[in-house]
Amino acid sequence: MVRPPLSENRSMAILNAAKAGGYAVPGMCCYNIESIIATVKAAEAAKSPAMVLLFPWAIQYAGDALVKAAAEAAHSASVPVSLHLDHCQTPELVRRAADIEGAFDSIMCDMSHYEKEENLKLTAELVQYCHERGIAAEAEPGRIEGGEDGVAETADLEGLLTTPEEAEEFVNTGIDMLAPAFGNVHGEYGPRGIQLEYDRLQSINEKVGERVRIVLHGADPFDEEIFRKCMAGGVTKVNINKGMNNHYARVQEEMQGKPLTSVIEAGTNAMQAAIEKYMHWLGSAGKA
Repeated sequence: MVRPPLSENRSMAILNAAKAGGYAVPGMCCYNIESIIATVKAAEAAKSPAMVLLFPWAIQYAGDALVKAAAEAAHSASVPVSLHLDHCQTPELVRRAADIEGAFDSIMCDMSHYEKEENLKLTAELVQYCHERGIAAEAEPGRIEGGEDGVAETADLEGLLTTPEEAEEFVNTGIDMLAPAFGNVHGEYGPRGIQLEYDRLQSINEKVGERVRIVLHGADPFDEEIFRKCMAGGVTKVNINKGMNNHYARVQEEMQGKPLTSVIEAGTNAMQAAIEKYMHWLGSAGKA
């Protein structure tokens, strides 16, 4: 399927509608075809927009195969579903992903492991590369602590948190989506617990929220109340990982030794149910 021009970008159409409608859209972190299918089925069942998120690992593991399967599933859905590449951390991988025809609608150009000036320079270059191919771009000012599969550092995060001034600098690179650090953590929150600075999020939203869509990372342990507070601060895209994938792992454990097809189907159904719950929490159910 041919990728539409940037003015008709699927990811941005989904997120702009969410901002206008006062809800947020789940971005589901998918590692296999089951989670991709579960996301699309949940979106269709709940009549909700959604975003399928892959990591660069998908390309390193399977070349273009899983990417193209995800694009086919997302783009042929009966409701708006886009394909996004999350945490693409090298310029080479961003360009490699952007060059897969008809695949990614948006890419997170995550250069946050570089010093700030280099981060800004690389981000601007990669945003232009993506935009030339009709792909929307996300970036992360500051540094959201932890890793998707790791344990969060519990040290003081103040020096890593995003300021409104930093958000402005990143918006000036041309990005379409901003993932601020305001106390949110990738992976486990550890003994520190969930300590979000909603005032910081609100100040960032007031500074740049009319020009970019705001993305929430590290949302796995959050409940509906926390999501509502984040949405009040401008969040329109919420990345979910373990909140979906843990259900697949649970079913595999519970059904060990059963026919593989029944395990796959049950795992897909469990993930779909979890995704639909998020869609209702985020207010996107019924909005497609």
